[in-house]
Parts: sequence; structure tokens; C-alpha cells
Amino acid sequence: MSGPISKHASFASRRVARRGGVLAGCATGFLAALASASLAQSNDQIPNLTSADFGWQSNVADWQQPPPGHGHGPIKPDPDHPYTSNAEAARTGKPPTKRLGDHKDPVLKPWAAAAMKASNDEALSSVEKIPFAAQARCYPGSVPGQLLFPFEPVYFIQMPKVIYMIWQRDHMVRRALLTDKHSDKPKPTWFGESIGRYENGNTLVIDTIGLSTKDSYIDNFHTPHTENLHVVERFTLEPDGQHLTAIVKVEDPDTFNAPLTMMQRWFKAKERMIETVCAENNFDYFSQGLFPVPMAEKPDF
Repeated sequence: MSGPISKHASFASRRVARRGGVLAGCATGFLAALASASLAQSNDQIPNLTSADFGWQSNVADWQQPPPGHGHGPIKPDPDHPYTSNAEAARTGKPPTKRLGDHKDPVLKPWAAAAMKASNDEALSSVEKIPFAAQARCYPGSVPGQLLFPFEPVYFIQMPKVIYMIWQRDHMVRRALLTDKHSDKPKPTWFGESIGRYENGNTLVIDTIGLSTKDSYIDNFHTPHTENLHVVERFTLEPDGQHLTAIVKVEDPDTFNAPLTMMQRWFKAKERMIETVCAENNFDYFSQGLFPVPMAEKPDF
């Protein structure tokens, strides 16, 4: 997948392509060194999520229902327009459909319901119209939406004072500082300001505020939020050591009438990180009105 890029950016991409093997090797070596450092600091109270030899992969791009007792779950598909993914279509023979969220869910504030309805109406206005999806158009997925990036692993680096999450796709990076206090007024950004802690010897808790609203959604149904969004993610290593589950609580009193709680689950992908690039030659070849991919106005080097 790739997209229109400037003359200079194209030159930069060619240089990156020529050095792809070097970059991938450096990334793997970097992960291996940091994994060794983090393991040296580890103890029985910290779940081991870090390795250069494995990441965590999900093949599901939508939030799952959490266990009972967590209140309102994720926003679901519009019941008037049931969703069929490409994978399900291939398996069942049904035609795939577009992702349209249930804008009538009573948990939504009026402005949020109206925004979702407008997004649905736009998608339904033409057979060719494809709604924006961050992972398809090479943008960060924000928080918590980044957890829905499927089919490629995410790798953890656990250091004494900071935790990094690096997605293989486009090498998106999140950082969580191991501290117990947020800044007073963090500047809104794609991934916000995250702080973390460990609990019960098997759980990593990440608390995030300061999230930008630009092209940022809770899910792939275009559920919006405000800059008052507060997200708490609880990553728990399952007893078999082969699966990782996140229970995610979303609070935004300006958008939702109650908190939302959602779940994502990964399996251990026993493979090293490779270099994958999203925004190369990703043109709108079929005139689907695709959201433009990020473009550089000048080269980075």
C-alpha cells in the first residue's frame, strides 16, 4: 500500500528502500539489546512481554465484548447495516460490507450520535465510498484505536522507567512512563500522555490523557471523542504465556453518557520484527474517495 508523494519524498523513499535490510537489522538488534536490558531488570512482579524473537498479534480489527460486569461494552455495528468483514466474506461467501456504527446507541451524546450518522450517510452515499481507517491510510490509530491494528505484531520494550510499544506496521511507537502522575496540561497528540504501572505480577496498566481529536476515533466505526478523553488499558498476560488480553476503559463525559469498556486479545507471534512501509504508491486507483495518505513536503534527510 502506498500513496502520492513529493519528488523529494520519493527520493527519500528510494534511499530507505535501498537501506531496508540495514534498517530492519538495526531494529532487530535494537530490540534484542533492549530486551536483554529489560530482562536483567525484571522480577516476579513484572509480566515478561518483551523479546526480539516474538511480538503480539491480533487478527481482529474490532473491539470485543469484555467479560460480564464491566458495564457498557463497545459500540456495535448499525443493526440496519450488519457488518461483514473481508475475512468473513471469504469464509461464508457473503458479500463484504462497510463498517457503519450504531449511531442510535443511547450511550452517545447528541453531538457524537450526529457525527456518526453523518459519517454513515457519507459512506452510504456511494458504492465506491470507503470510510477512513487509520491502519489502511497510514495514520496512527490514536488511543485506544491503535490496539485494533490487525495482522502484524506489536512489540514491547520494558525498561525500568519507560515502556515502549512498537507496531511492525509503519513502526508506530507509543511510550508510557512508569510514574504515578500526569502532567498538569499535556498538549494533545496522536498517542497522548501515557503513564504506566504493574499490578498482580501479570498485568501492565497504562493510563492515557492528552489525546488529539484530529482524525482520531475510539474504534473503526468512527466513534468520536473530545480532548477530555481518558483511557485506561489493562494488559494481562494469560496463564499459558501465549496470549495477552487488554481490558480498555474509555471515559469522556462530553461524548458518552457512561464509560465504555472494550476488549482486545493477541497471541504470541514468534517472529522478529521486519520493516514494513505503508505509504508507498497508495493511490486511489479505483476512485473510492479514499482519505489521502500522509505526504512529506520536504525530505527528512
